[in-house]
Amino acid sequence: MLVELLVENYAVVEKVRVRFDRGLNVLTGETGSGKSIVVDALTLLFGGRASAEMIRTNAEKARISGIFEVASLPADLGVELADLGIGLEDNELLLEREILAGGKSRAFAQSRPVTLPIIKELAPFLGDVHGQHDQQQLFSPAVQRDLLDGFAGAEELAQETSDLFTRWRSVTSEREELDRTAQQKLREKDMWIFQRNEIESVAPQPGEDAELENERRVLRNVVRIQETGGAAYAALYEDPESVVTQIKAVQKRLEELARIDESISEIIATLQPAAFAADEAAQALRHYLERLEADPNRLDEVESRMAALEKLKRKYGSSLDEVLAFLDQVKQDIASVETSSERRDALEKQAAELTRSYEAAAKKLSAKRKEAAKQLGRRVETELATLAMDKSRVEIRVVEAPWSAAGADAIEFLISPNPGEEPKPLEKIASGGELSRVALALKTSAAPQKQNPKAVPRTLVFDEVDAGVGGSAAEAVGRRLKKLSRTSQVLCVTHLAQIAGFGDHHYHVEKTAAKGRTFATIEELTPESRTREIGRMLSGERLTPEALRHAEQLLRLSSE
Repeated sequence: MLVELLVENYAVVEKVRVRFDRGLNVLTGETGSGKSIVVDALTLLFGGRASAEMIRTNAEKARISGIFEVASLPADLGVELADLGIGLEDNELLLEREILAGGKSRAFAQSRPVTLPIIKELAPFLGDVHGQHDQQQLFSPAVQRDLLDGFAGAEELAQETSDLFTRWRSVTSEREELDRTAQQKLREKDMWIFQRNEIESVAPQPGEDAELENERRVLRNVVRIQETGGAAYAALYEDPESVVTQIKAVQKRLEELARIDESISEIIATLQPAAFAADEAAQALRHYLERLEADPNRLDEVESRMAALEKLKRKYGSSLDEVLAFLDQVKQDIASVETSSERRDALEKQAAELTRSYEAAAKKLSAKRKEAAKQLGRRVETELATLAMDKSRVEIRVVEAPWSAAGADAIEFLISPNPGEEPKPLEKIASGGELSRVALALKTSAAPQKQNPKAVPRTLVFDEVDAGVGGSAAEAVGRRLKKLSRTSQVLCVTHLAQIAGFGDHHYHVEKTAAKGRTFATIEELTPESRTREIGRMLSGERLTPEALRHAEQLLRLSSE
């Protein structure tokens, strides 16, 4: 539901802020006063095309912002917005569009930049605009299908059909892929077996090449290690001036001092770990040197093993980890080929089961749609008859179509506004007024009869819905809009007092000139000023007492 609309530097509007409420909101004013600005502004907020020509003269940019009350967002779209750090605040969503002088535009949700496609995804859940020559969402096949399914009470069945199709498509795609690649994989199997055997015959171990490289360096430098290690051992333990001997001498002197001053004991304790460490290091170095010996045969074995590992790495990966990962993949590929016939049989069986389930669900859904199409068509014709389109013929076609997530039907709403004409798609209707009345009839016919009073209604906008009607037909249009406003927030731009009289909230749009500039304003009318405005609409430029009395009577009748 639209709570507030702000328009800045747009066309003849310098700055207008207007709040809307539930029910039927009507906008009236003199011809050319700018009543359609609200419609145009909402069209932009819902992702409509922007143009630099819309910017008010001498302004750098135009800005449209709307605050919508929203109970919740669709799951997928909610997750997408959440990833952008966008969420509802007190069940309200702020949408903004800025039009720059160069013709480019920017979109924002909750003051965060978003792409226009996201705005367009949001639009159907916020509202719908039915303006002159502006078909909007209602005239798309998907929306028509959803409208029919909603009227038929088939939403759950349609979702079940969609889920079955998704599963069926996944299973059949996998089966087709198996069939398509079967011969190729059989040819590749021999190569995979060779690769597996080659790697397994070497049996590489993780990290083995690094260990062998270290062992090879040692074997190649045994003499140098023995000489350097022996010198280190002598300096550490064997020489008269070795580290161990020096530490022991220091300990002995400190012990003599400790007999004089006991506080020296702390220094002795600090030195003790060093003595232990030096002794342990000397013993470890001695054992290392004792085990060390030149072994040309072992060096040959190491270099031969490393050559075998290098060959594997050249062919199957830059490291042994990659080689082993390649081996795992090859084993999986071989197993998939060996079990492909069993997998295909399982997929064939699963596809057959899903085919039967989908056909049954799609058939049931199609039957519901066809029955609902007849009822909805008749109901729309009845509604149109009260909207000065009594000769109209409505046909909702449900014909067989290729399988899809939407079922096995193609749905199209057709209308013949005049006798003798073949029914045509809604978008082929020439008159914008007829388009708006057809949209009104469809919305009224398909709308639920009752709605939870706590539910948040969508916003439906009708521009020039009264084009070409008057008298009792105008009153009928007003009553239909009033009926529709029980389940949706309705904004209606109208020239007719008979329609304006049904409004729950009445706004007056006025254009004035000052200092060589034109300004448009929108003001919600009080009961008294509303009576005068409806009187003006009845009498024209000169407001007469008779027109005021007629306006008061019209308002009383409309509220009954």
